[in-house]
Amino acid sequence: MKTQFDVTGMTCASCSARVQKSVESLSGAKDVQVNLLTNSMSVEYDEKQITASDIIMKVKSVGYGCEIKGKSNSNAAADKAEKKAKIRLILSVVLLIPLMYVSMGHMFHFPQPAFLTGHENALNFAIYQLVFTLVILVINYKYFTIGFKSLFRFSPNMDSLIAIGAAASFIYGIVGTVKIASGLSVGDMELVAKWHSNLYFESAAMIVTLVDIGKFLEERSKGKTKAVLDMLTSLAPETATVIRDGKESVIPAEEVSVGDEILVRPGTKIPTDGVVLSGNGFVDQSALTGESMPVQKEVGDNVLCASINTSGAFTMKATKVGSSTTLSQMIALSLEAAGSKAPISRLADKVSRVFVPTVISIAVLCGIIWYIVSKDFSLALNFAISVLVISCPCALGLATPVAIMVGTGQGAKNGLLFKSAAAMERLSQIDTAVFDKTGTLTKGEPSVTDIISLTEMTESDMLTVAAAMEKNSEHPLARAILKKAKDLPEKTAEEFSSFSGGGISAKIDGKTYFAGNERLLSQNGIDCSSIGEKLNGLANEGKTPLLFASDGKVIGIIAVADSEKENSAFAIEALKRLGISSVMLTGDNKLTAKAVGERLGVQKIISEVLPQNKESEVRALQESGKVVAMVGDGINDAPALSRADVGIAIGDGTDIAVESADLVLMNKDIYSVVNAIRLSKKVLGNIKMNLFWAFFYNAVSIPLAAGVFYSSFGIKLSPMIAAGAMSLSSVCVVLNALRLRFFKAEKPASADSNNTNDKTGTNQTDSIEFKEDSDMKKIIEIEGMHCAHCAKAVEDELLAVNGVKKAKADAEKKNAVVSLAEDVSDDELFKAVEKAGFKPIKAEVKKGLFD
Repeated sequence: MKTQFDVTGMTCASCSARVQKSVESLSGAKDVQVNLLTNSMSVEYDEKQITASDIIMKVKSVGYGCEIKGKSNSNAAADKAEKKAKIRLILSVVLLIPLMYVSMGHMFHFPQPAFLTGHENALNFAIYQLVFTLVILVINYKYFTIGFKSLFRFSPNMDSLIAIGAAASFIYGIVGTVKIASGLSVGDMELVAKWHSNLYFESAAMIVTLVDIGKFLEERSKGKTKAVLDMLTSLAPETATVIRDGKESVIPAEEVSVGDEILVRPGTKIPTDGVVLSGNGFVDQSALTGESMPVQKEVGDNVLCASINTSGAFTMKATKVGSSTTLSQMIALSLEAAGSKAPISRLADKVSRVFVPTVISIAVLCGIIWYIVSKDFSLALNFAISVLVISCPCALGLATPVAIMVGTGQGAKNGLLFKSAAAMERLSQIDTAVFDKTGTLTKGEPSVTDIISLTEMTESDMLTVAAAMEKNSEHPLARAILKKAKDLPEKTAEEFSSFSGGGISAKIDGKTYFAGNERLLSQNGIDCSSIGEKLNGLANEGKTPLLFASDGKVIGIIAVADSEKENSAFAIEALKRLGISSVMLTGDNKLTAKAVGERLGVQKIISEVLPQNKESEVRALQESGKVVAMVGDGINDAPALSRADVGIAIGDGTDIAVESADLVLMNKDIYSVVNAIRLSKKVLGNIKMNLFWAFFYNAVSIPLAAGVFYSSFGIKLSPMIAAGAMSLSSVCVVLNALRLRFFKAEKPASADSNNTNDKTGTNQTDSIEFKEDSDMKKIIEIEGMHCAHCAKAVEDELLAVNGVKKAKADAEKKNAVVSLAEDVSDDELFKAVEKAGFKPIKAEVKKGLFD
């Protein structure tokens, strides 16, 4: 069982390490991840051995608060704590100003009150500082209560370092005050002069105040790291217009039930996931999928919660509500990923566990050594306190989580859902990307291109038989045949059988038919050698031939082609530039696979792979030393996705594929794989930079504060400067991670000029201008188009007309140009334009370039 907890009271990496270590000590705790940035903990445990209550009690036993996530209002508590911190900071700064003016003003010859100047007023001078310092320390009592409590429990943290340093300074100041009073009482002005300028009150006050300032800046910066994820939460619409019993009513979005009919007007947010019942509109899904352009939605299309209907109006049926919506799942996945730990953070975690005890030991040792060497207690104390307050475990603790949180947030913003920090780290290390072909590199919407009858059967008869057989099949190629045969009379198939990776068989009108590949027919004793040349010719054109046989012989071939996705070739090329080799897995025969692979520029093609063998192909690549990412979208991809080092699923694929994946792409654009890899590399680079800074800062600052360079160069840090440096180190780490907010999803170099749609399955990566060829071209004048959405609607309808090869509509020029593979009447073209909702004026034949 896996449970999320809110943990309160953690102030540094040593705290989170302490919490993690304590929970890991419980019998039955399997995987414990504590996140300092989000003040959360994820625990996977055996519920037969321990319960959530046991975990909570264990955390509380080491001095921290703990509740199951959601049971306490963590946001309200955080807001309350932030207000208190702000008040503490303001009061501390206000009181520190007069304290510093008096304690250090004389060094700059600032005018001082007469009752505080001169050795004769040294006691007034000391008591003035004592009072102001005491008030500041009381205001910041939290550092001392938490710090000393942790110290006495033998689990010291950053608060312990601050508490020891500030308390030592304050106690030293009190000793100085007593010495001054003693000197004045016996007239020993030499003693008075010695301590008059050697009080450490201002250091104690400055230490806690600077830490307050640092914490405030750190929290502000951390708030910005959470802003991207908060943006996702803010997308959720507040109300919905439902139609119940024929009446419209506006209700809170959370009260919508599955099956409710919802009216979506222009400019409003869609309140739940659902399906369009009537009407149509253009929906902006950019916040969820990263798609820059609104998408047209018609009857039967799915719509997503929190997307915006930019134009048109429609009714929809709610299919997923509440925590089941895509938006809710995105938020849950992103928060889980942000709260997880990357393997790269293990070293920092190990160091954090021993960091504070080590620093305390160094400070004590430093003080002892300097006192022995110099016989000057004040100097020794200066070095010891400086070591305590300059050390910063926070920078170590924040180095990884802040970068992961910003990275996952930016990913979600661009339609890239990482399920864990580990997945993001692994993705940055891959050297091989394996792609399933159908539905991943191609559109998964094949169409029939050739019908070849090898007997006396007509093409229509053969298509009718094929449709009857494929009616019970779920294969994409079956859908292409059924679409082609939609206007033909239907036949009934009996005794239907399916052969995985081979094809199907059925009985029609008392006759047994086989449909599939050469392997299936050969297994059933049917000779295919006579049609080898035809099959090779079709395969070389990138078409998949389906063989039909009966009475022991091949009776015909139906060829089907699936066009490549618009950006597939660009994605493969971009991966190549990143040093990542591409592999295409497909069940197609070698020639068909080769034709498609070569058009896309794939470096390795593995063809004729049975669905159950995809996993073994991925494993073989891993065993050869490759770090593999698998990209797929179907049920038979799930084992391969799980086997790969990183499984990447197309978001609109099946649920099982998404469950098996480490990264979910929320849109169909395969170029998102490139952006995911780019983002992961940037995040890991940022983490490495943060960790380097955290280790480098401590490696340099601790020796500097300990006085290593004092004897040779006279360099001595005061505790005040040390406290300022410590505060700024954490802020620097957070600010560095915030640079990831400027990550922009890359677009293919030619994407903007590459919007053609090729119905024949040929490569779509050419220029938008069609080269001169023998095809007839017509230009249609159209009235009513106003924007790119209008033009896209016209293009889609024209491309649905048989014989139309290519189409390009232009809203500014008020026309559409079509390239025809065969003669198509003007009436048919006009009907298509009218179906799109626009008025055709006239059509004329066009010669020359398609532009």
